[in-house]
Amino acid sequence: MANTQDPQGNYDPAGSTQMFRAFVDESPQTQQQTAASSGPRIGLILGVVAAVAIVAAVAWLALK
Repeated sequence: MANTQDPQGNYDPAGSTQMFRAFVDESPQTQQQTAASSGPRIGLILGVVAAVAIVAAVAWLALK
């Protein structure tokens, strides 16, 4: 990392302030992307649950 100064003029040898600000600025986008991608994930979970229920019903009928 490059040696940087924050806006107040304090020396930041590791550049961690800049990295922290990039992380903070990126967080709302990450949360929005997670919320947007939860729709397909819910459909996948429901599909798997339905498939397991169908397999269980077929197995129950076969063993009955």
